[in-house]
Amino acid sequence: MKKTALITGGASGLGLELALLFAKDGYNLILVDINAEKLEATKRNIENSFSVSVKILDKDLSQINISSEIMSEIGDVEIDALVNNAGFGCFGAFHEVEWERQSEMLNLHVLTTTHLTKLVVEGMVKRGSGKILNLSSLAAFQPGPLMSLYYATKGYILSFSEAIANELKGTGVTVTALCPGPTKTSFQQVVASNSSENKITFNMASAQAVAAYGYKSMMKGKCVAIPGGINKILGTLPRFIPRNMAANIVRKIQEKNRED
Repeated sequence: MKKTALITGGASGLGLELALLFAKDGYNLILVDINAEKLEATKRNIENSFSVSVKILDKDLSQINISSEIMSEIGDVEIDALVNNAGFGCFGAFHEVEWERQSEMLNLHVLTTTHLTKLVVEGMVKRGSGKILNLSSLAAFQPGPLMSLYYATKGYILSFSEAIANELKGTGVTVTALCPGPTKTSFQQVVASNSSENKITFNMASAQAVAAYGYKSMMKGKCVAIPGGINKILGTLPRFIPRNMAANIVRKIQEKNRED
């Protein structure tokens, strides 16, 4: 019997690249995304290229209790791998960004990620096997002025993943937090202010490379996965400098990246 992977944000970017890797390994897929058109195209392309089935769910993952709705529609299908990939960022001072957008980010990154993990991991533990990949970020290791909630929620995902990975030792279930640095996806366009492209392109990785690293790390059961040598260094740097200095550095980068 084929295994099944559930992937949020599976219609583009890292989610799509991860879906392709699962399909290549023979997993049936359940892809959840807010973009119905891209979901349909992804389903066609994968089913035409691989001998797997793809179920698609057009859902807004920033909505409260959306995880229960997803699991209800999945029914009795056993989830062998869960990828909490969906996410977005918004740029601006905390007091200036509209609350509706901020609350959607909190709901998606924190509540949906946590609840969906809760609903899936219970069955994994009962069966004695399962793999979970949560998309954190290099942003998780320091405060992020001008993207404060994004950095904070990615820090939550990292801490949450590390904690439950420890709790699940010996159950056959592993949890991996993937913490990429700058990655060439549509994310950068979403957070841009006056430009659709990053002005800082140093250390920019491809979605394919990041997905491959994350997939390999998940399959090995690695807890924290930071792709790229430079990113590994940057991930440890905040341990050796004052946090206010780290915050100042991040702010300068954010401002530089959005200069007109």
